[in-house]
This record gives sequence, structure tokens and C-alpha cells, in this order.
Amino acid sequence: MQNEIQLFKALSDSTRLRMLLLLLNNGELCVCDLMGSLDIPQSTASRHLALLRNAGLVDGERHGTWMYYRLVENQTLGSTLLAGVKQHCSGLETAIKDQQRCLEFLRSKNSSPCRIENNRQEQ
Repeated sequence: MQNEIQLFKALSDSTRLRMLLLLLNNGELCVCDLMGSLDIPQSTASRHLALLRNAGLVDGERHGTWMYYRLVENQTLGSTLLAGVKQHCSGLETAIKDQQRCLEFLRSKNSSPCRIENNRQEQ
């Protein structure tokens, strides 16, 4: 039952829920994509992603300096819960605004490796 408790704890935070919705809607995202979309610092993003990873909801892969995260596909309970989260939460105002910011951020990114600092200086 400890795995289930960890899973539900991971879903109980608004920032983690918002991250999961972005991953559900966009597939794999870099930490900088999540930082830019949610307007949170790298340390906050990494801390929340570590909790999601420990709960078995996301998996990460390093590309150079940055980590890229995607949802774990083969977790039965997690997949079922995330389908419900997507169905219920995708239409919420916060989720819609997050998705719009994410798409804008992804469009504005350079074709070079992620550099959140460059994007913030251009704004």
C-alpha cells in the first residue's frame, strides 16, 4: 500500500498536478519548458519532478545539462488516475492558461539546447 500512498501524495499538490497536465498534453518536456510554463524556479521544478518520479508517474532522461521528463506508461493505477485527471482538469482555467503559456514558450525557444535564461532576457 506504500506505493499507492506515495502516488496519491504526488497528486495532492497543485504544482505537481499542473506539471502532469502539461506532460499529458505535450508529451516529453524539458525542465526549462515546465519552468517557463509555470513561472517557477528550477529548484522548485526539480523538487516536484523528483517527487513525481519517486511516485512512478514520470521518468526522466538527461540531455546535456537539462533533464527531459515524460509520463510512465506502464503503471496501471497511475495511468488510470492520470486519465481521470486529464478528463476532469484539462478544462479548468489554470490548466488552459498553463497550456497556452507552454505552447508560447515552446514556440519562442531557440533551436539550440534549452536555455531558460536566454528566453527570459528576450522578454
